[in-house]
Amino acid sequence: MNSTSESLLLRLRLAADSEAWEYFVSLYTPLLFYWARRTGLAREDASDLVQDVLIQLLKSLPEFDYDARRSFRGWLRTITLNCWRQRVRKKRPPTAPLDASLLEELPEPQSSVEFWESDYRPALMRRAIELCRERFQPNTWAALQEYLQQDRPADEIARRHGISVWTLYSAKSRLVRMLRDELDDMLD
Repeated sequence: MNSTSESLLLRLRLAADSEAWEYFVSLYTPLLFYWARRTGLAREDASDLVQDVLIQLLKSLPEFDYDARRSFRGWLRTITLNCWRQRVRKKRPPTAPLDASLLEELPEPQSSVEFWESDYRPALMRRAIELCRERFQPNTWAALQEYLQQDRPADEIARRHGISVWTLYSAKSRLVRMLRDELDDMLD
């Protein structure tokens, strides 16, 4: 993912656009959780940190001016680290000074290319498939899954799931088109 959806960020400026917020949360929560876990937090604490970040974003994004020349995910990571730093400060006794050098040495999860290839791209694909799945009848989806995952004749699979071969081929075509649209929205 080399860019962030500018249209989504513009929609987030409108407090009333709950659909955009839901989409943003579903898209970026896996990344935020990954970063939270990389700080060494347990799963429950990482979930709490993600919630803190989302609350901060709810406050910050309406005024955020997107600059395509800069990294939105870099800004997002900074917000995440700042929320983590606040949590660390709250947990430390007031007499113990915070060692800022430790925070600066917090490792990057991976290079952005490695992270994109190994973690985030598959997560985006899974999320896009989930969004598409909701638009199919359960028996059509089951037939489509079987058709795409197994090397078996389409007519046999269609017959077993009580649909026509044309419905199966049509569903495959729709799925490809829908995935292309979903991923374009996620990646533009």
